[in-house]
Amino acid sequence: MKRCSWELFGCLLMTYLLASCGGKKVHVTEESELIPNDTLVAIAPPEQEPEEEKVEVSTRVDELFDDFIWNFASNERLQRRRVRFPLPVITQEGTNLVERNDWQHDHLFSEQSTYTLMFDKDSDFDFEGDTSLNSAEVEWIYLDSRMRQRYFFERDKGVWMLDSISLMPLSSIDDASGFLSFYSRFANDSIYQLYHLSNPIEFVTLDPDDEFSILETTLGISQWFAFKPELPVDRLTNINYGQANDGRSRRKILKVNGFQDGTSIILYFRKRGGEWEMYKFEDTSI
Repeated sequence: MKRCSWELFGCLLMTYLLASCGGKKVHVTEESELIPNDTLVAIAPPEQEPEEEKVEVSTRVDELFDDFIWNFASNERLQRRRVRFPLPVITQEGTNLVERNDWQHDHLFSEQSTYTLMFDKDSDFDFEGDTSLNSAEVEWIYLDSRMRQRYFFERDKGVWMLDSISLMPLSSIDDASGFLSFYSRFANDSIYQLYHLSNPIEFVTLDPDDEFSILETTLGISQWFAFKPELPVDRLTNINYGQANDGRSRRKILKVNGFQDGTSIILYFRKRGGEWEMYKFEDTSI
């Protein structure tokens, strides 16, 4: 392995920032602003940092990966303590090692208003709230350049740590069904989009007469543009909690979550007769 120069690593991470996760966050702003000691635990194993650099944070941050990754992205001091240095950064050119002194805070998704998740089936939504996970991946999918950047996290003795980063081209297996190629055009071309909608479109939303009830109805194609949400057009984010995300799947679900504004949108796609179409749309944004 060769040691990463500051210029190479800076270009890599500053060009491809990553995002992810949802739900109500357990937020740690500074290590000096913590909850009472009876809920604290030392997070840095001896082999990671000198004794004087250990820091305590709430164990609740590590229970749910979504809570951890939000804090990892938004808290610079916490992030530095949750990276295993020297950190392997894997590219087509090889593997480089980033030392602690060369690391700069990576905001990941935390400066975006929304992030996306990808699933193959509805039951995989349960992974979002799984507290038994011991590994997870956070990724950017760059639709134009056909690149994928992955952050690999492992939970060791109850503590989440970043183990490595990779930046590689999407393989033919990653998009064997052609969904990513389809979605890129679907999101950017309104005419193409019009011809790749099911008629009618299944529509699920909040009942306007009772915000605590769900209304299930349909939309005609002509109504779609009145209800359609703003779609990410150049890149997607994703968290792999353990769901399949099979590149050959003929059904894809794209979930769009908001950080602060209550956005909750789900788009359902299927491939029929060799063509992808969107057949269901859920908007339960608050």
